[in-house]
Amino acid sequence: MQNIRVNLNQNSYDIVFDRFANLGGRVRPLVKGKNVLVVTDDNVARLYLAKVKESLAAQGFCVFESVVKSGEASKTPKTYLSIIDTLAKNGFLREDTVVALGGGVVGDMAGFAAATYMRGINLVQVPTSLLAMIDSSIGGKVGVDLEEGKNLLGAFYQPKLVFVDVSVLETLPENEWQNGLGEGLKYALLDGGRTFEIMNGNVKENLEEFVALCAQYKAKIVEADEKEAGQRRLLNLGHTLGHAIEKKSGYTIPHGKAVKYGLALILSASKALGGNADTLLRAEKLIEKYGADCPYDTRELLPLVRNDKKAESDVINAVFVKSIGDCYVKRISFEEFEKLFG
Repeated sequence: MQNIRVNLNQNSYDIVFDRFANLGGRVRPLVKGKNVLVVTDDNVARLYLAKVKESLAAQGFCVFESVVKSGEASKTPKTYLSIIDTLAKNGFLREDTVVALGGGVVGDMAGFAAATYMRGINLVQVPTSLLAMIDSSIGGKVGVDLEEGKNLLGAFYQPKLVFVDVSVLETLPENEWQNGLGEGLKYALLDGGRTFEIMNGNVKENLEEFVALCAQYKAKIVEADEKEAGQRRLLNLGHTLGHAIEKKSGYTIPHGKAVKYGLALILSASKALGGNADTLLRAEKLIEKYGADCPYDTRELLPLVRNDKKAESDVINAVFVKSIGDCYVKRISFEEFEKLFG
């Protein structure tokens, strides 16, 4: 699979498709420091930590580890500070490196630690879930959750490298696979074309192509709008209500699944705003294929939308679908937004 370049001037980096045995060789030319902290969760550690540490050590790195409990519930300031503590106690310097080995939770927390320790040290993202490969490891969004909401403590911080070993998805639990497909549906609606076609067929039979297509789309958007001032807001399709669904569930509904429910709800609103009825019906059928029945009434979710970090005073920048492959950001008042959902 061909590498994907994310062009961001001095912050440019590659998304490479390779195997873990070659990770150390990919990282070595990019960083000067000798110390590497591999941050991972307990599930991924059992499967891949030893292999990753071996590859890094073979290139002369002094490798440390920080293993956190898996799941969104661990994405807290307390866990983040434990990572910072490991960096400080082992004398990490600015030229040293944090490797985020895991899914979106690990990538976000390890990335935020790298962004803030000594005002920024090297970061390498090594996603091990479908969701992280196609979305969260790319683009530099890092952070941790507060009780009041997701990612309220965060930053934009680009990695030196995103290293993707698609073969690890063979060990991905089914619930995590479905979680990633929820985020994949977002790309199917945003990009249309081949991405939509693959999701409408069999993703596993076209896995590397699917991951690459999603990564290419996100790279293109990030290049145009690194700090989410405009076009990058398109990537929030399904997230406005998705984040509310996550919070309502006490984060028992995972991110990708919540986004899927959010997409189904926003498609309904998109029709009311004059979206193409025929293509929106195709989009609805695609989401129904993956299960689109949100467990909450929309009226239960709307108060939580007001607390979303994307809200601005009494308005929100929500993403709607005109047709497959043609989505748009609409600045809309909360009152108008609520009316769309009856």
